Amino acid sequence: MWKIGQSKTRVEDDAHLRGGGDFTLDRVPKDALHMVLVRSSTAAGRLTELDVEGAKAMPGVVDVLTATEQATDGIGSFKPRIIHPGPGGRDMAVPDLYPLATDLIQYVGHPIVAVIAQTRAQAEDAAEAIVVDFDDREPVTDPLAAIAPGAPRVWPDMPDNICFHVEKGDRDAVDDGFKQAAHVTRARLRINRVTAAALEPRAAIARHDGTGYRLDAGTQTPHRIAKDLGPVLGVDPATIRVVAGDTGGSFGMKNAAYPEYALALWAARRTGQAVVWSATRTESFLSDAHGRDQYADAAIALDKDGRILALDVQITAGIGACLGPATTHPPVANVAGLGGVYTTPAIHVTISGVFTNCQQVAPYRGAGRPEATYIIERMLDLAALDVGMDRVDLRRLNMITRDALPYDNPLGWRYDSGEFEAILDRTLLAADWNGFPARRSASEATGKLRGIGIANPIEIAGGPVSKPHPEYAALTVATQGNGRIVLGSCNAGQGHPTAFRQLVHDRLGLDPEAIDFVNGDTGTVPDGTGTFGSRSLTAAGTALWQAMSDAIETARPTAAKMLNCAPDDVTFADTRFRAPDGQTVTFLEAVSASGSAIEIEVKASATGATFPNGCHICEIEIDPDTGAVSVERYTVVDDVGIETNPLLVKGQVAGGVAQGIGQALMENIAYDPDSGQVLSASFMDYAMPRATDLPGAHILSHPVPTLNNPLGAKGVGEAGTVGAVAASINAVCDALSTRGISHLDMPASPARVWQALQGFDT
Repeated sequence: MWKIGQSKTRVEDDAHLRGGGDFTLDRVPKDALHMVLVRSSTAAGRLTELDVEGAKAMPGVVDVLTATEQATDGIGSFKPRIIHPGPGGRDMAVPDLYPLATDLIQYVGHPIVAVIAQTRAQAEDAAEAIVVDFDDREPVTDPLAAIAPGAPRVWPDMPDNICFHVEKGDRDAVDDGFKQAAHVTRARLRINRVTAAALEPRAAIARHDGTGYRLDAGTQTPHRIAKDLGPVLGVDPATIRVVAGDTGGSFGMKNAAYPEYALALWAARRTGQAVVWSATRTESFLSDAHGRDQYADAAIALDKDGRILALDVQITAGIGACLGPATTHPPVANVAGLGGVYTTPAIHVTISGVFTNCQQVAPYRGAGRPEATYIIERMLDLAALDVGMDRVDLRRLNMITRDALPYDNPLGWRYDSGEFEAILDRTLLAADWNGFPARRSASEATGKLRGIGIANPIEIAGGPVSKPHPEYAALTVATQGNGRIVLGSCNAGQGHPTAFRQLVHDRLGLDPEAIDFVNGDTGTVPDGTGTFGSRSLTAAGTALWQAMSDAIETARPTAAKMLNCAPDDVTFADTRFRAPDGQTVTFLEAVSASGSAIEIEVKASATGATFPNGCHICEIEIDPDTGAVSVERYTVVDDVGIETNPLLVKGQVAGGVAQGIGQALMENIAYDPDSGQVLSASFMDYAMPRATDLPGAHILSHPVPTLNNPLGAKGVGEAGTVGAVAASINAVCDALSTRGISHLDMPASPARVWQALQGFDT
């Protein structure tokens, strides 16, 4: 059975396990040309020499593109989708990001030349023959260093390195709260820079047929990528067909256009042939958009009983040297998560987006949600330590009660539903919180340190708050009973072909195996917003639900005729029309009797955003001799609303937890502060969690339906990561607290933990 609420494995899994996937590089035409990029080896400087003549003469070379050809052919620059205010009332700084660098070089990996040849090997050989030289400047890679007096300017013609400055909340109310406070805890929290490290590196196949373009690339947002690329190529985005087949990991990183995509399309136009590009793993580290990279100077005010009076946060966010389409989104969009599930009466936050000589940032699983949760949950632990209060008691005292819902938090989120305290209690029980002291004693007896951490995340899904983005859906039901679903939301491993078939089977009775599922192609899907922000089921599900409702109404007159009653007297439930006398006909019987297929097209929005929430408890053990951290137990209780497919929900949570633990304990994009070189541009240096690093997370469900969409769903894609970062570091710091160490910034790698235990500055 494929009913809503039943666990079903993904229909695409069998093909993937047998090597039958349809990823970008599975589609390369035999006669495709290959593109290789020459990238900057310096982080800051100006081009003083660029000689490509030798490369042009090498075997197999078809074209060599530089900034000269870029200007001649009228190739434009990328623009950010979101514009924020600039500092001091000035406009946000929006420097040009061309696909190829002009004379100014601003980060290691900056594309300079594109070589197109008949084979990749020939393109690589020609790229090595290109002579490039620079007049180096001093780089700055740390966001705090970038705003210090006298800091090197990433863009020499700008007055400083501040791109934008945003304030949210009530500063006066926060000031009053601090004046009344009995206790104030302050801390500077470092949220490190990471990368998505997708299993499938970015790749693209570009074509141009004389009138329009086609780009094959892994993404969750084909329509948005077309809109990003249109202005760069100087064409109507509607002339760019973006096709996403299977996508081996995206997590937001692949959801915007990149210079390589524009270059490949431009090269296809110039050569009249298909052009393929694919990143090496080192190129991925240099050229994929990174995530996070923030400092948060936070202060929390408590009254004498431990109730939160106010929270003040100043965020300095490193955004990299250039503004990609989505760079300005993550530092600002979800800071309302600072409110957590707590009754904080006043919050004020400032966010400064700061240029650094690094690769751009963009949304990465959570897009600001994990950062906000980390700040509030870390500050609660530090405050509890300061005032000598139990961490759980402090949270419980300040937790929003069920009878207080709906609840408007100070930064604009409206929580419509939830049972925060019940979830807390259930997680404490499932994790055996009360049994932890005995486990700590057992660890200490073997010379180990043991810690336990807790976090109560809440996030927005399917936003914005007041006017959620719409999504496109089309539904066709033929008289034979087979159907077709077309969605603007795009699958990238989340199980869309399974979950959306379940919805249609459960409501209309169609055989799931008789339903075609179409997504990911702007040529066959006329409209779409895409997959991001845990929105697919709430947004595309709402649109599909409306399409099904319209289909039911279309079939109603035929059903009424078959039942010998008026259409208004017919009810519909459980795939059947029912007459007042109890007679029924199925939806499919009515469609068959009508003699014509039903075709419905919808673009619809949910009535409001949703707020998935939960509780994470992480338990770790530290070997003080080596600093190695071992995750011993991990427990999650999540409220993601009604679950269409619980198995897919658990998979999403487990994957998110893995990425959160990865950032907290080992992952880190490291730049040398003097040279701006990336020190972690391979898996030899960038630590990724392995199976042995991750316990089998104990994942439980506590669904509280929302009324903001017809499915009662809240979204799950980012929930695991949003809670795991904070819970993991809270556990590490709890273990270190037995040695007098109150805080350690991410990542809690063995070296950093060992240094902290030795009293060294980390």
